[in-house]
Amino acid sequence: MARHSLLAAAAMMALSLAACQKKDAAPAATDPGTSNAAVNAAQDATGAAVGTAAAVTGPMSTDAFVTNAAISDMYEIQAGQIAQAKGQSQAVKDFGKQMVTDHTALSNAMKPLIIAAGKTAPTGLDERRKGMIDNLSAAAPADFDKVYTSQQEAAHNEALTLMQGYADHGDDAGLKAGAAKALPKIKAHLQHVQGLTSGAH
Repeated sequence: MARHSLLAAAAMMALSLAACQKKDAAPAATDPGTSNAAVNAAQDATGAAVGTAAAVTGPMSTDAFVTNAAISDMYEIQAGQIAQAKGQSQAVKDFGKQMVTDHTALSNAMKPLIIAAGKTAPTGLDERRKGMIDNLSAAAPADFDKVYTSQQEAAHNEALTLMQGYADHGDDAGLKAGAAKALPKIKAHLQHVQGLTSGAH
């Protein structure tokens, strides 16, 4: 029950912050001050809490796994493309490029497994990940590396929980094997971004 309560509370916070961000969106064009950046950072932090809570709420259905795994890869690819363009350090640019390459490969490896399981993957981001991409795109150059690495650490913690959970408890053999195969790559990404995060803060 505690996990469901956490998820509900985090979801309400995310909705509240999203509403707040929309209200602030119009003046942001003329006043790109720190208040909007603070709202975006809070939204990312709340989104991370929602994602982590969702990933650990008990045995996961195959439908939920397919949806979350596909969206996770799409987010990583889009965020990586932005990092290559806006990253301030070469290390962040290089990590963004690696994320595009590796998560495209992970997505391509999952596609036949999803089809074999009789499932259909989503073709676009959910609202939470759209918000993260928007916040990344809106980040000031001086803040970009910090915003990106913070998002990446949270996203890879969530992906690790997702893949480990389905590898251990999933009910489709092919997807379970795919999740297990993805785990070493996700763990390596998390270790890499943790090193970048300490340097960007």
